[in-house]
Amino acid sequence: MSFAALLRALAPALCFALAVLPAHVAAAQPAKLRVNVFPGAQNLPLYIGMAHGVFAKYGIELDLQFTPNSQEQRDGLAQRRFDIAHAAVDNAVAMVETAGADVIIVMGGDSSMNEFFLQSDLARIADVKGKALAVDAPNTAYALVARKILLNNGLRAGDYTLNPVGGTAIRMKALLDDRNNAAGILNIPFSILAKRQGLRSVGRTVDILGAYQATGAWVLRSWATANADLLERYLAAYVESLRLTLAPAQRSEAIALLAKWLKLDENVATETYELLREPKFGLTPDARFDLEGFRNLLALRAEIEGAWGGKPPAPDKYYDLRYYDAALQRLAR
Repeated sequence: MSFAALLRALAPALCFALAVLPAHVAAAQPAKLRVNVFPGAQNLPLYIGMAHGVFAKYGIELDLQFTPNSQEQRDGLAQRRFDIAHAAVDNAVAMVETAGADVIIVMGGDSSMNEFFLQSDLARIADVKGKALAVDAPNTAYALVARKILLNNGLRAGDYTLNPVGGTAIRMKALLDDRNNAAGILNIPFSILAKRQGLRSVGRTVDILGAYQATGAWVLRSWATANADLLERYLAAYVESLRLTLAPAQRSEAIALLAKWLKLDENVATETYELLREPKFGLTPDARFDLEGFRNLLALRAEIEGAWGGKPPAPDKYYDLRYYDAALQRLAR
């Protein structure tokens, strides 16, 4: 058979191979996943996971984005500028209730690792009267926690002003730069830095108010439905990365990554890591969703914001843990 005849004979098979090859190549490429977070120590599992190639192992190219404040983050998710938000899950509740967005919480993360701070010259929480409370968005998450703490100390709305400056790093700067910002909530490592610069902690918020479901992962329900496999892979990769993060063998590397990403000196990075590993305060093992803490979150929103006529709703409309459960099954294989 001549070479030309051979080519003619093989042409159908060659055409078929060329037709299907791009699909196979595309399937082998990692899926780009845009994840939006606040700068902070709570992101250490993401840093560890990227450093160890965990997300890549699950076929994910992680595009990590940072937000300056919760309103920007909520708007960004609603406008599909990214796929997954990792932040205080009360923002997801706010999106459902105030913006009509169909958002679901798909994983927990931590109880906030927050402390309530005062200016050093204030003897009592009640001394915030007539001054400002520095917050992110005034009607969500840690602002509601701070307002509840003030209420428990005799201060009602109108006894102080709300200064919505932005995320934790910005709040710390606002407290340090302007003493009229009399109080605010800060998490690690900013709480550590704030103490070193003279601000006074009056306690951890979970000790003051009890269990609270703070940081978690939340997405648009429609996106989760359309990308179930990708979401499950991401959650599995996150939990695997979290397990690495909390493993004693990773201590030195974890401290170095905190220092690198957050621009901390070694002493602050070390103290931060030890707090991240502290039970009931730091990162929740396997990023489990805290239902009791979430019920408390809803009760707080009902009381402070007057939502739902003051009576919190059933919590299950706001979360869907099917994807998380499926992710754990992947890890168990």
